Amino acid sequence: MATMKSVRTGAVGTVDIVDTERPVPGPKDALVRIRACGICGTDTFFLHLGGTPVGSPDGSMISLPLGHEPAGEIVEVGAEVTGLKAGNRVVVNPQGVPSGIIGCGGEHGAMSEYLLIEDAEIGKNLAVFPDGIPFDVASLNEPMAVARHAVNRSEAKSTDTVIVFGAGPIGLGATIWLKLRGVQHVVVADVIPERLETALAIGADAVINSTTEDVTARLTELHGQAANALGQHRPGTDIYIDAAGVAAVFNTTIASAKWGAKLVMVAVQKKGADIDLGGMLRSELTLIASQGYPTEIFEVTPEIVEHHERFAKLISHRIPFSEAKHAFELALTPGAAEKVVVTFDE
Repeated sequence: MATMKSVRTGAVGTVDIVDTERPVPGPKDALVRIRACGICGTDTFFLHLGGTPVGSPDGSMISLPLGHEPAGEIVEVGAEVTGLKAGNRVVVNPQGVPSGIIGCGGEHGAMSEYLLIEDAEIGKNLAVFPDGIPFDVASLNEPMAVARHAVNRSEAKSTDTVIVFGAGPIGLGATIWLKLRGVQHVVVADVIPERLETALAIGADAVINSTTEDVTARLTELHGQAANALGQHRPGTDIYIDAAGVAAVFNTTIASAKWGAKLVMVAVQKKGADIDLGGMLRSELTLIASQGYPTEIFEVTPEIVEHHERFAKLISHRIPFSEAKHAFELALTPGAAEKVVVTFDE
C-alpha cells in the first residue's frame, strides 16, 4: 500500500502530520500532487475545536483532514476522464466533489502530498493554469474567488468610492479586484501598519490606521462630504466592505454612512453585536451578505494568471511542508502573518 503524509487536526490548537493511504483514482477521477496549499481562517477554526464530533458514532472528537486552497499537478487520470492529462498544473474547486467539501469536514484534505479529485472535470472542480505561474500564487485561487464574489455583490462602478475594512487576504484581494474593475478610489483600513503597506503595494489609493486615525474624518477628506436623510454630514463614500469581522466595522460604517450607501459583509463575525438600526434607517444603508463563490471559483483564474506578480504580494510566508506545524502556529497567532502558504518539494 502506497502512503502519503497529510495534515489533520490534533489536540486543541495543534495539527498532526500523519501517514495515510495514498488515494487511487477511479475511472472518472484524477490524482493531484499538491505543490502549494494556503492556510485559511476556516482551518484555524477547526483547530480551535480540536477536531469535531461530526461522523463519530459515539460523539467523540475525531481528527479531520485540513486544507482547501491547493494548487498542484495531475499525476494520474482515470480512463474516462477527458480534457485532462498527467502534467497539467491545476487549481481546485473544493466544493466540487461528491464526498463533501475538501478540507472543511469532507473526506479529503488538500494539505496532503496527494489529493483525489472525484469525477474530475474542467470547469467543475479543476481549472488548468499555464507553466511559469508559481504554485504558491495559484493556490490563492480559492480565497480570491471569495474576494471576487464580495466585489461582484457590491456592484461597484468605476465612479464609486470604496473603503475595505481588513487588510488580510480577502480584503486585499477585494482591493485588487476593485482596482482591476476600474473603481476610481479604494481605501483600506486596518490596525497593523505592515498590512497597510501591503495594501498600498497592491494598488490601494489610500490607507487608514484605525487605531490612530478618525476613520469618518479621514474618509470625508478623501471622498468629500455628503449627508444622511436628516442632513447630517457624512463622508461621500459609496461602498463599505467588511473583511475584518469585528463589531467596530459595523459601528463605524453606520456612523459614517451617507444616504444610500452599501455595506458588504464578507468576513465572518466572531461575536454578535448590537447594531444601531436607527442609524441604518437614517442612511437607508443597504446590508449585503457575501458567502463563498457561487460562480467565481474559476472566473478568477485567468486574471490571477495575468496579474500574478500583483497577487504574489499577498503572501507573507512560504513555509515548507516539513514545517507545516510551524505554519499553522503562525496562522493561529494574531498579527503574525498576512497569508501563509505551505509549499511542497519539487
